[in-house]
Order: sequence, then C-alpha cells, then structure tokens
Amino acid sequence: MERAGSYAVTMSADLAGVWEVALSDGVHRIEFEHGTTTGKRVIYVDGKEILRRDWMFKLVGKEVFSVGQSETKATINIDAVSGFAYEYTLEINGKSLKKYMENRSKVTSTWVLNLDGTDCRVVLEKDTMDVWCNGQNIETAGEFVDDGTETHFTLGDHNCCVKAVSSGKRRDGIIHTLLVDGTEIAECTE
Repeated sequence: MERAGSYAVTMSADLAGVWEVALSDGVHRIEFEHGTTTGKRVIYVDGKEILRRDWMFKLVGKEVFSVGQSETKATINIDAVSGFAYEYTLEINGKSLKKYMENRSKVTSTWVLNLDGTDCRVVLEKDTMDVWCNGQNIETAGEFVDDGTETHFTLGDHNCCVKAVSSGKRRDGIIHTLLVDGTEIAECTE
C-alpha cells in the first residue's frame, strides 16, 4: 500500500489508506475507509467527506473522485490480494501516484519559502507558465529578455521573478529559477 507521511489514525478502524498528493493548488490529503464486513467506502479529501457508500456487496472495485481546484481525476483501486486481505492503490489522472509525481516533477517547479512569517509554496506550471502560491493562481507579467524569459509577480510587498534560461544542454532543457527581491530561492522536490 502506498502511504505518505505518518499520522495518528483516530478517524476509524476502517481506515485503509492515506495519501498526500501535491497539485499546483496545494498538497491534498486523501483518506480512504473500507469496511470489509459492511462494504462501506468513505473518501475524505483534506478532512472533508466527499464520497460515502454504505452496504456495498462487492468489496473490490474502484472509486473515482476529483481533487483540488482543477478537479484532478483520482481513482482508488480496491483489489483482493488473498482471502480477506485487500490492496488499495491511488491513481491520479490515470497514472499510479508514483508515476504521476515523477511526471509532475518534469512539468512543474516548486519552491517553499517563508515570507514575512508566512510559509509560501510557489508552483510554476512549465507548460502554461501559470504561477500558484498557497492554492491561489497568481497574476503574472511575462517578458522576453536576452537570455530567455522572465515572469514577474508580487507576493505581499515582495517582487518575484521566475527566470527561464536555456541550459545549453538538450537533455536538461530550460532551467527555471525563482528570485524574490533579487535573491535566488532553492527549488524543492516533492
């Protein structure tokens, strides 16, 4: 079973899976309860119940739901392993969570920083050049410069810029760098 993080499980004895999914609008916690004697299935996203099915006679199958502001498609697969043991896997946009996160690291850049006492998670979607901060799509202004592009925006009273510059190597492609008030912020891996 794919599990992320360590949590004190107090919700239900039927809690079968907990996953964390990093999307542009934030990191979402998905919890799945499966009552193997009653057939009950309950899905919580960020602590909010979004799906409940009671008295399901078929204990295996899948549940499809959406996550985040962009309503990203998620599927929990329930498979019998042996006897009364079950395996629960999460798919995002039709890919296993692991494959989705590997692909996501190719199409987004993420930076985590503290500005004026507030933790900020800044995400750049490389295909659209959309910038998100703590779940909000940020208004930006892009411009072409001698060595690439610059995408300007503000966070509070801070001037921010994502510089996109060719690495000069086909394999590495374009390098994206976040500058806040002229200071480079290290990219993080999720």
